[in-house]
Amino acid sequence: MELNRLINFLDTYLSINEIEDSSWNGLQFEGNSNVNKAVFAVDASIETFKKAASSKANIVMVHHGHFWKNRDPSINSWNKKRIDVLYKNNISLYACHLPLDRHIEVGNNAQILKLLGAKPRDEFIVHKGKNIGWIGILGKPMSINEISKILKKSLKAECKIFDFGKKKIKSIAVCSGGGSYSGFYEALDKGADLYITGDTAEVYYTAKDAGMNVIFAGHHTTETIGLQALKKVVENEFDLECIFIDMPTGL
Repeated sequence: MELNRLINFLDTYLSINEIEDSSWNGLQFEGNSNVNKAVFAVDASIETFKKAASSKANIVMVHHGHFWKNRDPSINSWNKKRIDVLYKNNISLYACHLPLDRHIEVGNNAQILKLLGAKPRDEFIVHKGKNIGWIGILGKPMSINEISKILKKSLKAECKIFDFGKKKIKSIAVCSGGGSYSGFYEALDKGADLYITGDTAEVYYTAKDAGMNVIFAGHHTTETIGLQALKKVVENEFDLECIFIDMPTGL
């Protein structure tokens, strides 16, 4: 299929221009004009690109791309080594950062809620006028241990748990990746029974004193689920072979 057709679909479906981002979302490097196989992975890296090349893929779709607005775009040193893998193998690179986090269908946060049997209800963590996360409501209340077991089984997440809140959880605030302090306090202020995010933050005693449940499930781990959902959408939309390559970082 034509590369441009795939890119136009992704740009529209993911609404990549609806939120201001530090990532240059969209097609970051143009390779072969025809696409027969696509690789989905969390991070742009030499290792990712080499695995895509060995699998004979024509495009790599990632959450964390190569080009960022706060970085020098010069192609030299390690940058050149990375881009050379794409150039020499004629592979395109497509990046989607915050638009993939916030997407109501295939987004990381919506997919985590779906995994737990919760439906997104309220917007959560507004960035430049657009939400990144979601607060969802469980159809049936669960304990924090039940929730963590699902995350561990389905995402292979190594969860750090603060079990200081309600024993039966109904509302869950989710911000994949780096939710940080602001996400924790917003979840607390909005009365969520549980806050799920990726990166840890030093909020132990605040969570304890406030009676708040928290699960830190890993930055990388919480950002694998959206790409896998997007992969299924692309497979259903096009006659295109797609594979997901998971390369855990331990973070």
